[in-house]
Amino acid sequence: MESLDHAAMVRKIIETRNFGGHGGRLGVTFHARSADWVELALPYAADLVGDERSGVLASGPIIAMMDIATSMAVWNRLRTFAPHATLDLRIDYLRPATPGRTVIGRGECLRIARSIAFTRGIAHDGDIDDPIAHVAASFMVPEGT
Repeated sequence: MESLDHAAMVRKIIETRNFGGHGGRLGVTFHARSADWVELALPYAADLVGDERSGVLASGPIIAMMDIATSMAVWNRLRTFAPHATLDLRIDYLRPATPGRTVIGRGECLRIARSIAFTRGIAHDGDIDDPIAHVAASFMVPEGT
């Protein structure tokens, strides 16, 4: 199996808009980015529904997407790939996701200290001013990155 260097891996995610691992299994795709944030998309899928009566997505896939979005925001801030690990992830749900709609997760890296990156994020399903959830996460980042 051919291994990719870190920059090539990030480029591949952005160009193909697809992820491997659990993000790939959930159907998470790259959505958009700017200098300050990264957005991912979690398309609605029947096998991700947590309540069959209402059709609302389970919280787990949204949490996973937001972990990935805030993690990618660290790379975006660093302007390079750097291995790092989630230390803490807090998510405050404000309302359920609308059944049938894609959930967008925006992550933003606020600051990178000596060895910790601090991020925040918003999950929404079409209107960023009507969020599904707010997220705060911190990541361990190797010194010198």
